[in-house]
Amino acid sequence: MFGMLFERPPRRGGLSCEMLRILDSEKKTPLTRTLKILLFALLAASGFATAQTPGGGPAVSARQAEVAESPVAEVRNARLLGVGPFAYWGTGVGDRSSFQFLSAGVQAGKPITPVLHAGILSGQFELGANIMPLWQAYTPAPHQGTYACIDPVTGKPYTCQLPVGGGTYRGVSLTPVIFRWNFLTHSRRIQPWFQGAGGLIYTTHKFPPNILSSPGINGGTSVWNFSPQGGAGLHYFTRPRRSIDLGVNAVHISSASLGDRNPGVNASIQIQVGYTVWK
Repeated sequence: MFGMLFERPPRRGGLSCEMLRILDSEKKTPLTRTLKILLFALLAASGFATAQTPGGGPAVSARQAEVAESPVAEVRNARLLGVGPFAYWGTGVGDRSSFQFLSAGVQAGKPITPVLHAGILSGQFELGANIMPLWQAYTPAPHQGTYACIDPVTGKPYTCQLPVGGGTYRGVSLTPVIFRWNFLTHSRRIQPWFQGAGGLIYTTHKFPPNILSSPGINGGTSVWNFSPQGGAGLHYFTRPRRSIDLGVNAVHISSASLGDRNPGVNASIQIQVGYTVWK
């Protein structure tokens, strides 16, 4: 029986096709049923191996594939440390709209949690800090200001002219705590975020400028000021582990009454540009 089957000339497809013909012609024997089971088992195992190792290479997990394709996912999944230079440029608002600000320094940040899922707010918590050896504020030049004064003898108000300080103020700033939330995104290159932070500013002269001290008037502010702030921005990855950073921050400056007077800078809008190396 088997001799008659093998006497047929071989066709295209080789041994696999010949085996199938054997199975078709011997459907009723236990031996051929066993061969069928073994053949299908081999085919199934071969298909599974091909799916796991495409092209004959090692298996690649979904996370590894995502990281290989996305610089954003690499930073998020590996929780890489980012360090790089940045600069701020901004202007005061309201009664401080004549003030301009420039600062530059180095910032660092590192994701410290896994991705936390909360719908459209899903994301990852990052902790950072920065230092600005260059901090400058440009204010109107010293001038005479018009104020309502009180006559010390009669107690009646009157209009008076008082000297007001001004000019360029220089100092340094430290922001020891930056709380940043990196939104979960499927973008390969763009990582959006928002943040809140608190900083400290030291200037070589009392800031902000105010009425200069004169007999009966103590107009001194303080060389120490605090800078609570908040803002939003994004990292744009030009290539793996390298990003250009853009942000907008609202910054409040106040001495918390460390000086004799605390006029402060209620609000300023500052644009941030930076470059980060992730490692």
